[in-house]
Amino acid sequence: MDTRITVQALKYGNRLHYEWNTKLLEATDSHIVVLGEYGRELHHHTKGKIFTTENWTIELFPFDLWFTVSADVRNGVLYQYYCNINEPAVLRGTNVSFVDLDLDLVYRNGEWKVVDEDEFAANAVKFGYPEELIRRAREELKNLQHRVNAGLYPFDGTLERFIRFVPAI
Repeated sequence: MDTRITVQALKYGNRLHYEWNTKLLEATDSHIVVLGEYGRELHHHTKGKIFTTENWTIELFPFDLWFTVSADVRNGVLYQYYCNINEPAVLRGTNVSFVDLDLDLVYRNGEWKVVDEDEFAANAVKFGYPEELIRRAREELKNLQHRVNAGLYPFDGTLERFIRFVPAI
């Protein structure tokens, strides 16, 4: 099976933000896991540019949780994470999409950090986020931080089992 999945990140109001193509690794009723291949193109519609991605990623898109996870793989190890706070992902055919709510939790250089809080504040005004959505996004960020700190799904080894799909370089 070599099912290609197009990932679409949307901004509030379903505005296409960026997209890229991946390879499906696992599909369940609650999530999909895909492989982002080295050299894939990321079409950034907001910036009007195409970027070439020079890393392998294992990416998780839950349908019932308010985050996504993209884990960079190098030398058989997950060494960097980028987690979006977003409305739950939606799978339609071979497209998975999510509404990105700007807040991100990243792991780089051995440290977890919240980033893009300024972008969240600006877009809350620009796109007119309802107060309930603002509250929910902040709450979901705290929930994600708890998952990370407690080693709960998917930070419990769930993603590591997909490392075998990344070619040794």
